[in-house]
Amino acid sequence: MTENNKEKIAELLTRGVEKIYPTKEVLDLQLNSDKKLRIYYGIDPTGKLHLGHAVQLIKLRQFQNLGHEIIVLFGDFTARIGDPTDKTATRRKLSKEQVEANSENYKSIIGKILEIEKSNFRFVSNNDWTDKLTPEDLLELASNFTVSQLLERDMFQERIKSGKEIYLHEFLYPIFQANDAVVLDVDMQIGGNDQTFNMLAGRTLMKKLKNKEKFVLTTKMLVDNSGKKMGKTDGNIIPLDAEPNEIFGAVMSWPDELILVAFELLTDLPMEEIEKIRIDMPEKLNPRDAKIQLAKKIVKLFYGENEAQEAEKYFVDTFSKGEIPTDIEEVKLETGQSLMQKLVAKNIVSSGTEWRRLVEAGAVKTSAGVKVDDINFSPTETTVLKIGRKTFVKIVL
Repeated sequence: MTENNKEKIAELLTRGVEKIYPTKEVLDLQLNSDKKLRIYYGIDPTGKLHLGHAVQLIKLRQFQNLGHEIIVLFGDFTARIGDPTDKTATRRKLSKEQVEANSENYKSIIGKILEIEKSNFRFVSNNDWTDKLTPEDLLELASNFTVSQLLERDMFQERIKSGKEIYLHEFLYPIFQANDAVVLDVDMQIGGNDQTFNMLAGRTLMKKLKNKEKFVLTTKMLVDNSGKKMGKTDGNIIPLDAEPNEIFGAVMSWPDELILVAFELLTDLPMEEIEKIRIDMPEKLNPRDAKIQLAKKIVKLFYGENEAQEAEKYFVDTFSKGEIPTDIEEVKLETGQSLMQKLVAKNIVSSGTEWRRLVEAGAVKTSAGVKVDDINFSPTETTVLKIGRKTFVKIVL
């Protein structure tokens, strides 16, 4: 083991990492022994891949660079059940056709981060084995868990307290995911910290059925200013197949509080340089300049250096005469209320006629530099708008 690899392992086990089971020290010994681990990450194809997924994919790439075997599992079976993680209500079940449509472009996007052509990488689908389970198999799997163990799940406890139902298919979700780890005979699983319960269920089943330790590494989450994770449920995602200008502009609309954690989770900027950014903001370094650096790095990850530079130029050309302030006014758009009505009510525009004039003149743009050309425009997610020459407003859904 070279000193360089030891340093890489040390950063691998700390940067962006929330927790390691059983302990970081035990995993560190394994990695420094030159043993190559079989590591898997599961994705339920319930929608588009987004920057939240990129956090784990980047961590997998770091392990792949050290020679470990990487498995990306498409949960085409478990997606049809619906993971109740962070859900206060039952998730709508998806059809097989919907799941297949959602996962259609996953491989090409993942290939922008991981080296999917290498011999130490493979894709698998859990439908290949889960669909073949007999009723007897399912009962045998379920017998390894108790009702009290499954009820410990935080989201189930919240449902119980609020008087909401827990359906049996949701109850079984962690068991099916645990079986994935056993079938693949993995040494380790990586996921966001919201997946801790499911991944530890796999660790339990691995010990019982194979008498084998399974490491679990949970990553920190990319959360917005309200503490909500960047995900499909909360409608604040940045899809990984979005255009460079759209990604760049969306990052620029993030609250300043997200800058440091995004540098840590989504870039390769050395931690000492991230610490310097923290120290320098806001007295020596304008948060906007830090976000430009961050946005460039994120766009570069998926599209390369040239596209990142073009996206920066596009953004600066669009907003150069009206720098986005750090204290943008936030407007909450209520259900059934049009954007025009809200802006007039908040005196951001003087009237509906004024709003129409601005839109028709091309004077309303999103933070991605896209002109709003419909007076009935209604954002589908939290969006920053530039209205006229100097007015910025953050529309919160």
